[in-house]
Parts: sequence; structure tokens; C-alpha cells
Amino acid sequence: MEFRKFGKTGFSISDVSLGTWQLGGKWGTPFDAKDAYDTLSEAYDHGVNFFDTADGYQDGKSEQTVGKFINSHPDVHFTTKIGRKEEPLSVEHFDAAHLTRYVDESLKNMNLDTLDCVLLHCPPMSVYYMPETFFTMDQLKKEGKIKHYGVSVERVEEAIKAMSYDISAVEIIFNMFRLRPADLFFDLAKKNNIGVLARVPLASGLLSGKYTADTKFAPQDHRTNNRNGQLFSKGETFSGVDYLTGVKAADELKERLGTDNLAAMALRFILMYDAVSAVIPGASNPNQIERNTTAAELPALSDDQMAIVRDVYDKYIKDPVQYLW
Repeated sequence: MEFRKFGKTGFSISDVSLGTWQLGGKWGTPFDAKDAYDTLSEAYDHGVNFFDTADGYQDGKSEQTVGKFINSHPDVHFTTKIGRKEEPLSVEHFDAAHLTRYVDESLKNMNLDTLDCVLLHCPPMSVYYMPETFFTMDQLKKEGKIKHYGVSVERVEEAIKAMSYDISAVEIIFNMFRLRPADLFFDLAKKNNIGVLARVPLASGLLSGKYTADTKFAPQDHRTNNRNGQLFSKGETFSGVDYLTGVKAADELKERLGTDNLAAMALRFILMYDAVSAVIPGASNPNQIERNTTAAELPALSDDQMAIVRDVYDKYIKDPVQYLW
């Protein structure tokens, strides 16, 4: 495992870290507290020292479990996200009263005195033109409730606009099927010393290379019921890529890159960009941790391999994904 600076936070975090959206159970399945804690322990044993959670994951149980682990492992850093647990997502959830309440609830949920880094959880675009939202976060820093803050975004433009404020981190979708952040945003993030977390790194599993046209997902799985954005931004499901198109693109990547382990190579691809502080693949149980962390051990992709990824992206994905997010 290698470690990278997480922007102006100064934290040194594992380049392959852990996202906890699925912690303790797959999408739409009951939460298993033992599996959840054991997954964090397994990740830690593999060198992971950074977890990304949110107040709404598993109705707060993810946050509780991460907090419990951190209280026993103070060398671990984390982000939690706020503003999205109450539906429907609205601008009002990012006003001073809501943000203060959410932070207080996360502190209680995690049994901590201060939060390492709080991300606004995919605010609507208009929130970025509400300076009082960000000034509230500044005040929460002054009060010692949070150490740093930032944003988790849907669009590159949101990430760039957020840098108008005193943010420390941006969480953004970046993977072999979502290359646009590398065109401009990464340079700006480095210039402004902003930590970058790459979320949805495997495009909801498409970049595992294991799915076929006949693959079925559980009825409550977002890969079944959010393909057109019925529940939240469709850009978070398969990175906004048409499923069958994604299957074809993943198959071509496997063939042209000469790999049966596309998932690990897809994670290693993200780490080729030095603007990225960490990639945060998820895991619903301990057995999936080694699958993720082996990516840190792979050799760097060659120029030819990087060109193949771009070629497949241009062939299958760029239109329309490049222009939507």
C-alpha cells in the first residue's frame, strides 16, 4: 500500500481506501453489524487507513460502525457526508440550521468530539451560489466540530465552483468510463491543494468485467431501479453509461489490455493520476477487501495501455457521458 497526501488536510491516506455505501450488506439488503466491522478490520489489516461514509448510509449504521472502529483505531482518518439523508434532496438541506444539526447528529452517531472531514453530499448546483452554506461550514470549523470540509459532486463544474470557498476536499466520479475530471479539474485541484477522492471507481461493477447482457440484479438494487435516475442521479449508476454499451466496452478493455482482472487494473488506472489522493471502492464483506487492495500492488499502466483506455472511452462512452457530467 502506498500513501498520498489528502490535500490541505495534511492527512496521509492509503491510495486504495474504502467507501462504505455497501458496508455490511449489498444494496437494498439488511445491515449486518458484524460483517460491517469485520470488513473495516480486514481493510485496516491490508493497510487501509481511510474510510468514506455518510450519515444516510444504511440509515446511519455505516457511520456508527465507522465511528466505533475509529474510536479503537485513532490512526484512521475518514470523511462523512451530510445533506442527503432526508428526502427529497433539496436546497433547504444545506442551510445553516440543517447543516449544524447534521454535524451534531454525526458527532453523536460516531461518538466523536470532532469530525475529520465533512463533505456536502451532492448539493444541487444552486447551493454553490449560496455562500452562507460554506460560511456555515467555516463556522463549524471555528467551533471545533469539524477539522475540514469539502464537497461530493455529480458534475465537474460543481467541483470547480466549490474551489471558490475554503474547501479541503472533493469527491468526484472518476474511472475508465468517466474521464472528464482529468481534462481540467485535476490540474486545478493540484494548484489549490485540494484532496481528491475518486468515487464509483468500478462504474457500479461494470468495470469488474464480469457482467453480461443477461446479468440480473436484486429488485432493490440501484442497478435495477435507478438506470434512468428514478431514485437519484443516473450518473451514479453505471457512471451514467448505458448498461449493454458498458458491457461491450468492458469486454473490449479486457481483451485489449490482456487481463482477466479488469477490476484491479481499473483501480490502478485511477492511481496513475497524481491529483487523486485515494480511490474508494466499496466492499460489503471482508472477502472483497483483498480484491480491492491488490490494485495497489500492480505495476503502472504503460503509455499504450493508457491509450487503449482512452480509445475505448472515445469509441463507446464519450458521447453522451462526456457532456452530461
